[in-house]
Amino acid sequence: MAKGNVNGSYMMYQGKPLIRQDNDYVWGDMNDTAVLFLVVLNNRTENGQEIPGDILIQVLSTDEKHECLKSGQKNGLFSALDIGTVWLKKELGE
Repeated sequence: MAKGNVNGSYMMYQGKPLIRQDNDYVWGDMNDTAVLFLVVLNNRTENGQEIPGDILIQVLSTDEKHECLKSGQKNGLFSALDIGTVWLKKELGE
């Protein structure tokens, strides 16, 4: 995977890009040593709206191996992003 700048504008969360495609979310900078990867495993309906249910949380290395450095699972996107950002910041020494 080539590293470098990606053209375009992205939603920023805590100073890093948060990118979504279908049920996958990536938070972080590919030029760092790791990024946060979230996968929505299922959805639930609340008040007529589909919202993410169980979320797989992974901190992945950005080298060519893309090793999983830490993983877990939470219910709800906010909870998953909350714990995932802590894990990634710890991994990056921030």
